[in-house]
Amino acid sequence: MNQAVPDVHTAEPIPAAARSEIERLLLTGDLFRYTADANAPVSLLETEFAALMGTRYALAVSSCSAALFLSLKALGLKDKARVLIPAFTFAAVPSAVVHADCAPILAECAENYRIDLEDFARKLPQADAVLISHMRGHTSDMDAILALCEAAGTPVIEDAAHSLGTLWSGRKIGTLGRAGCFSFQSYKLVNAGEGGILITDDADLVARAIIMSGAYEHMWKKHKQDDALTKALTRWQNQLPLYNLRLSNLSAAIIRPQLAEIPRRVRDGLRNHDHVAARLSAEPGFHVPPPLPQEERAPDSLQFNLVGLTALEQEGFAKTAAKNGVKVQIFGQSTDNARAFWNWQFLDGIPDLPKTRAMLRQACDVRLPSRLTLEDCDVISDILIDAMRTVTGRNQRNVA
Repeated sequence: MNQAVPDVHTAEPIPAAARSEIERLLLTGDLFRYTADANAPVSLLETEFAALMGTRYALAVSSCSAALFLSLKALGLKDKARVLIPAFTFAAVPSAVVHADCAPILAECAENYRIDLEDFARKLPQADAVLISHMRGHTSDMDAILALCEAAGTPVIEDAAHSLGTLWSGRKIGTLGRAGCFSFQSYKLVNAGEGGILITDDADLVARAIIMSGAYEHMWKKHKQDDALTKALTRWQNQLPLYNLRLSNLSAAIIRPQLAEIPRRVRDGLRNHDHVAARLSAEPGFHVPPPLPQEERAPDSLQFNLVGLTALEQEGFAKTAAKNGVKVQIFGQSTDNARAFWNWQFLDGIPDLPKTRAMLRQACDVRLPSRLTLEDCDVISDILIDAMRTVTGRNQRNVA
């Protein structure tokens, strides 16, 4: 192997366009989003992101978890309301539900990482709200989910932390439910270290979220408004608790120039994903679930299932790949993995979910950031294929 193993953890440089604004903020100390009368970097980010997504409103906050929490609180759910979520997600999602004084209900997920619709439909009557987590950018059947929820009168929030740039039947993920929540954490498509944003067309929902995010006194007047939002904000003044989950101007200054980079990152991330997926799919032992017909993905990582391997062979595969420079996370085998539902010990009772458990025991995760070249992707593919052949003994049989 002539080419070095690529570093999949290093992020792209922040665009040069951010530097003059960052320097201005450092010189002025103007980091709080409500200091300026108008056109603060956070406010401009909200306007630009809403325009990008084609929604009426956006609210930038400290994390995607904060956006999820505020979305649930803004629905005005009763105390201990039940929220249906997929069992394959990151621990921050059930944590946001608990933090919002609600109780999660976990729906089974299938071997293609998407919600098991039969289990979802069976549990939906118990739910006061639905929080769909498009985990690792895999979109469940949103046509079926939205139809079921509309018939039941159940509001839907989208956790689109991994799905910025993904389309469902031509519609942008994050715009399908009452609200959509995105992440600007370092390993996401847009990197600010930390940060999140909530989008919606619902004036009452975003008004409640704006106030609860920390728009105290009349700071909410510095948000871009229309008549519907102004009326809603006036109505909710002093009626809601303040959780202080604001984004800083410095974070917004880092995020804004990256919005123009999204189409390129989506294009290159999909290219890398499909290139490696095609190579692995041609090898025994790997199964890469395909996208659904309605789905146009924007991946920055690759998930695949190990097929026909014993537990010892799975362990050997991950160790061999790691030894050669590629870290493979097997969700259900990694100790204390935050994506394995049985590790969410903060919940009041963890259900038996055999389909999700079986999937997680064989589901693998490998980072494939969009900045990689196809040559980089070939190095990663070669290491994964060699590790599979080594643990299954096919290397020896293939030697001429």
